[in-house]
Amino acid sequence: MRFPFLAIFLVSFFFLAELHAQSPKREFRGAWIATISNIDWPSKQGLPAIKQQEQFIQRLEQLKAVGCNAVIVQIRPSADAFYASKIEPWSHYLTGRQDEPPSPYYDPLVFMVNETHKRNMEFHAWFNPFRALVDSKKNPNPPGHVTRTHPEWVISYGGKSYLDPGIPEARQYVISVIADVVKRYDIDAVHLDDYFYPYRIAGKPFGDAKTYNKYGQGKDMADWRRNNVSLFISLLNTEIKHIKPHMKLGISPFGVWRNKSKDPEGSATRAGQTNYDDLFADVLLWMQKGWIDYLMPQLYWEHSNHAAPFGELMPWWYGHCYKRHVYYGLGLYRMSDAPTGPWKSVNELLWQMRDIREQCPNTGYCLYSARCLDLIKAPIKDSLKQGVARYPALVPAMPWLDSVAPAAPVLAIEVSAGGTHLKWQEVNPAKEPLRYVVYRFINNEPVDLDRNDRIISIQQETEYHDPESKRYKQCSYIVTALDRMWNESKGSNKVGTK
Repeated sequence: MRFPFLAIFLVSFFFLAELHAQSPKREFRGAWIATISNIDWPSKQGLPAIKQQEQFIQRLEQLKAVGCNAVIVQIRPSADAFYASKIEPWSHYLTGRQDEPPSPYYDPLVFMVNETHKRNMEFHAWFNPFRALVDSKKNPNPPGHVTRTHPEWVISYGGKSYLDPGIPEARQYVISVIADVVKRYDIDAVHLDDYFYPYRIAGKPFGDAKTYNKYGQGKDMADWRRNNVSLFISLLNTEIKHIKPHMKLGISPFGVWRNKSKDPEGSATRAGQTNYDDLFADVLLWMQKGWIDYLMPQLYWEHSNHAAPFGELMPWWYGHCYKRHVYYGLGLYRMSDAPTGPWKSVNELLWQMRDIREQCPNTGYCLYSARCLDLIKAPIKDSLKQGVARYPALVPAMPWLDSVAPAAPVLAIEVSAGGTHLKWQEVNPAKEPLRYVVYRFINNEPVDLDRNDRIISIQQETEYHDPESKRYKQCSYIVTALDRMWNESKGSNKVGTK
């Protein structure tokens, strides 16, 4: 009876050793924080503001401890808001009642962005673009809400209600909601999930025939629907880039674009639904046109899955990145209810992370979702800390948005019995928000800024105290500057303890 446990341990040890050895300096390490139905945060509706804030900080600390450098937070789950909005009502998932502000009052999005940035992590604001009601039989919204002022835009399907993507005014309404957030909040990215047209229900057509008759102009209905979504993405990208040229736009689509049986360009999969054919989301077109900055396909399947194996889909997506970024959504939730099978241990997840690092450089992953770190009994947090996140990683830069690095700092050193104290002068004529990376090299080893195992701090302050320097005969230090797009400056002047 001991052999299986020994085998699992040995396999885990192998994956951890591989991940540790591969640890890249540039890697997106994120996690989704879902708010709909209070999946990840807050734990329940109507908590006092201070409790909401405490829980969010606990989430951030938990994710930072397992190496995350970004969070994707759902701020608009169903045409409602986790922020102060004049367009849409406060979400009942936050306050317990639709259109009721938190008490005592605060703006959760300001708070969340500030706390995330304090920890040198990116904040991606996650919008569900077209979902209007989670229960089509209940409308808790106030009279001024879009579902009441424009009921002709709303289609009920599968027990939920959606804004019709075929109506130009409905698309523009959603763009205006997102643009409002981009204007008023210091978010790093706009993130959309996989819900454009809803997932198909067998034998139940989506009720947009009237819209098609008005706007279809004789096109094939499927092509018309795809064009509606593509127009939405194109216009959204143009709008948010006009407001803030550095604003990233990311999409997290369903994990299969098309099956090869339908299209020779598709993946060798047998998925029952696909982005192109069922959700009418031509995500490859969006990448080719440069309308989005990253894709995060939801690859929630194991390597041994018969219909959609991870080992087939991961390189397929990487091969279709079109000089944009692809990060991989990983199904951490699969471990929360898996007494048997490939997800009963951490090995499948570690295997996927190892494959990403080996085969898809300068990419990364995102875990769905944050709460699973509380639920999973396997030593997932220890495994992530030891193998994946032992060394920090910088978010991959996006040179098509900004390729100009900041100036290098000017570094000074003070050595005392208590350790080494570093200070540097900030060279920042543009007054942009900067972070700094502190590297330490020991005992005359060569300076190599590609080594993230020599990063001892990523921070915003312009000084750093290193008490650990007393352990070494000699330490040399370099500091670099990072702008908000993670462009890294050249190294500062080198200083040392000898």
